[in-house]
Amino acid sequence: MFSSLTVILTVTLYMAVLFGIAQLVERRIESRGEGFKGPWIYALSLAVYHTSWTFYGSVGFAASSGLLFFGVYAGSILGVAFWWITLRRMVFAKETFRITSIADFISTRYNRSESIAALVTLIALVGVLPYIALQLKAVVSSFQLITDNESSAMGWGLSGLLITLFMVAFTIMFGVRRLDPTERHQGMITALVVECLVKLVAFMAVGLFVSYSLFNGFDDITTRLFDQGYSRVISFSATDNSGTMWLTLIILSFAAVQNLPRQFHVAVVENANHQHIKTAMWLFPLYILLINLFVVPIAAGGLLLGLPESSADFYVLLLPQMAGNNGLTLLAFIGGFSAATGMIIITTMTLSTMASNHLILPLLERVPTAGFLKPYLLQIRWLLVTFILLGSYGFAIEFGDSYILVAIGLISFVAVLQFSPALLGGIFWSRGNSMGAFSGLLAGFLIWGYTLIIPAFVKHGWMSDSILDNGLFGISILRPEALFGLDGLGSIPHSVFWTMLFNIGFYIASSLLYSPHKGERTQATEFLCAMTPAPSKRARPTGLDRYIALDDKLNEAQTLLEGYLNSDKTLEALKRITEDLQVAGKSHIAIIELLEFHRMVEHVLAGSIGSASAHKAMESNIRYNSREAADLKALYSHLVVELNQQQVSGHELLEQPESTQSYGLVNNLQTKIKKLEQKLTLRDKELEQLEIKLESRYQEIFRYRLDAQKTRQENEKLKLQIEKNLNIETD
Repeated sequence: MFSSLTVILTVTLYMAVLFGIAQLVERRIESRGEGFKGPWIYALSLAVYHTSWTFYGSVGFAASSGLLFFGVYAGSILGVAFWWITLRRMVFAKETFRITSIADFISTRYNRSESIAALVTLIALVGVLPYIALQLKAVVSSFQLITDNESSAMGWGLSGLLITLFMVAFTIMFGVRRLDPTERHQGMITALVVECLVKLVAFMAVGLFVSYSLFNGFDDITTRLFDQGYSRVISFSATDNSGTMWLTLIILSFAAVQNLPRQFHVAVVENANHQHIKTAMWLFPLYILLINLFVVPIAAGGLLLGLPESSADFYVLLLPQMAGNNGLTLLAFIGGFSAATGMIIITTMTLSTMASNHLILPLLERVPTAGFLKPYLLQIRWLLVTFILLGSYGFAIEFGDSYILVAIGLISFVAVLQFSPALLGGIFWSRGNSMGAFSGLLAGFLIWGYTLIIPAFVKHGWMSDSILDNGLFGISILRPEALFGLDGLGSIPHSVFWTMLFNIGFYIASSLLYSPHKGERTQATEFLCAMTPAPSKRARPTGLDRYIALDDKLNEAQTLLEGYLNSDKTLEALKRITEDLQVAGKSHIAIIELLEFHRMVEHVLAGSIGSASAHKAMESNIRYNSREAADLKALYSHLVVELNQQQVSGHELLEQPESTQSYGLVNNLQTKIKKLEQKLTLRDKELEQLEIKLESRYQEIFRYRLDAQKTRQENEKLKLQIEKNLNIETD
């Protein structure tokens, strides 16, 4: 046993070292312009995927269900095998659109839909909050396990609250110190890599200790398992419906390795070079295999030495503690602490970014009296971090004794599985649209809540048992755990089947039935084109007439950006944009340069508030004067003429109401172009039909000429024959 003070001081020192590493990396970036962002750093940071669920829960899973625990990682390895096709596309899109989160990615693909972004954020918050609670529960429980509780005045509630506040402070210091979430995390990622190495070393150290100190190797453990009747620990089918559960776990982990908000952040947002994915594709699976190498020996060791199976989640701590190895016990605690805190910091940071960009900010935009809060977006994220972690702590207190670690984790995995149709469909299916994505996500989310959350509430005593026994409104086919009569699968496979059936069904059907407008189709085409090797981002100057005062446009953009960024960040961004456009120091710019300038301003803004919110802010605040609007219309009209190689009148493009003389003018112009394209398509079809008729007439005329010539020849022959007969009769 350790005293509470000893453990607290050890953890504080450990986190101080990590924070120091993060600070050193950031100072290196400031002084040298670069940090540690090589492929190994990137690949190892992905091991944030392994949380306390892996460190503690996998052992408990193996003790009760045998090798089934590895299904959670077999699917992950399978998902990684496709990363050069899937993840690389996401990284390319992130570079083009400054994606900040999975909600931002999905909404940007579907016309920057604020509704989709908000729905994805809600699913992530509701689905992942229990997963954060799982980490807090693991940290608090392990803390109490290795400390002398009898001499400590701190119970579960007090120690849990202190640890939660500790996490709040470190999450803000590590991940939410600045506003832009796309350019400031090399220090945090380096510290995360250290945590990933620590938890791997700690787990393998315990595994080696159990295998070769408490026992005489794997063979000895295997023999004893059979002798004492624990052969299920090394069985692939230790439970009923194991085949169904294997398939379910593979599907869930295949999706989770790219859908979990923290995983999307480290894999996509933090990616500095798409070539690093090649290293991650072999190093990350190797890490998965190494950290799971001793799961079975540790689970077997606890059972063979008489530890209760109900405590199997913490065999990693109990075995070295029982052997009196205090150093290894403390190392195991630090390993589990690292596994939990890495997940908590990255996930909470990502969720706070999503919530502020897609829930809070749109609300502030719609309430004019709340506009004064927009410059305090960073402080709002701090509050969100606090609320998320305190909410998770409350969930851990309320539900902590209801489920083992694995059950909570799987419920969260099913929640983030709902992102897969919209995410993968958006990458590979060009016909997927916003209506399909929204309806699929909503349907899957509702079925998830009905099949998993309602049974959880019933078992916790918050709802009546009648809904489980008789179904909703007494309709038996609506029983949450046997929906439409499908029974005997188990709660998780049952939920996965129905959520995916509804989600994919609604996504495909709605996408086929709904016809998106021109703006959405253009955005989808641009997004799909962006998921190829990244083009150069530097704008090229044009030779068009430069009459637009650059200072006026800079002041307009500065006013907009300062509503969300501080003055230094705003000036730095505008300086970088003017340098990239090669207009720094010039007094006037051309209309095409103005378009690129606004695109790059939106790009910067998207890095702080998300693509959808940035686009809405640009439409609300950027204006074009009459000459600029006329030039834009003429430019679009010219493009239509050139693309169709016909002389098209542009008078329709010039008839725009005054209300459209803003950044939203582009959408109006695209609508007009769509109408012109439809007319041109109709005209082309008419011409094609006329050509077919003309060709048919030519063929008829040709046949007529052939028939006429043949008739003429026959007449000549007949005439000659008649003359010959007349001559014969005369003779």
